[in-house]
Amino acid sequence: MPDQAAIGPIDFVLLEFPGDADTTACAEALMDLIERDVIHLYDLTVIRKGLDGSYSGVDLTNVTSEGAAGFTAFAGAQSGLIGDDDLAQAVEVMQPGTMAAMIVFENTWAAPFVSAALDAGGEVVASQRIPATAVVDALEQLEAVR
Repeated sequence: MPDQAAIGPIDFVLLEFPGDADTTACAEALMDLIERDVIHLYDLTVIRKGLDGSYSGVDLTNVTSEGAAGFTAFAGAQSGLIGDDDLAQAVEVMQPGTMAAMIVFENTWAAPFVSAALDAGGEVVASQRIPATAVVDALEQLEAVR
């Protein structure tokens, strides 16, 4: 099937912050990726986990200057891809007294490559995300032996 329309890989990240972290620079960097069409944002949900383990979502249209305020520009970014089960799993890995941003996005930069691969009859048979810390550690080890 030539010239297949394709989307880039869809990823999610859960970024945990101290409860009172200033997320402004993080939100600005995310907005830059969106404006340059590097990614397409599907969902951004902010969660707070109390010291007692309780949790709640954060209404990004009604936040103060502390904590999640950097993400107010993304209020309403909800495609429905994040469900209650996803939020419950996110809370399980969060530390008490923190907040987290769960972000679902498409890697739009990859769509032309995906389309070309599909047009050539290619298909993904394996995929895995390598944590950046593992790459940095490996590169540092290589540099140390040079």
